Amino acid sequence: MKFFSNRPKSDFVENDNWQKLYILTEHWKSDLLFYKDDLKFLRHLEDKYFLWIEAQTDLENIRKVGESILKDTRDCDDLLERVDKHLVHLSVLMSTKDNDNQKEFRTEHMELEEAIFQFIENMRGNRRQLFKVIEFDVETAKL
Repeated sequence: MKFFSNRPKSDFVENDNWQKLYILTEHWKSDLLFYKDDLKFLRHLEDKYFLWIEAQTDLENIRKVGESILKDTRDCDDLLERVDKHLVHLSVLMSTKDNDNQKEFRTEHMELEEAIFQFIENMRGNRRQLFKVIEFDVETAKL
């Protein structure tokens, strides 16, 4: 997985301490908040562009991309909620000596990381698609 520039070595989740996992999770939250703002911008761009579209096929293309961006927005909100719950869970683990849930937590951590990775891949693809639709329509209008 390549989306986190500060992603640690592959056995990090299984072997490292709670504080480092907490810091990593805080980075996830920061990244998701950035993507939430990015999605807000993309929705605004789509809304503004929608007013200028003339061709029916372009309307359909922008509608499809808009639906994908709206889904990404809901997914981002869900992931932010999951990350917040995860941080609370991690805080509890850090404050107790009993680590009976350690394996369960680490599995949860890896699943959350994978969900965030998938979200970012989807979101980037939808952003590219929106720009492609707008670029195509702008180039066609010039002709």
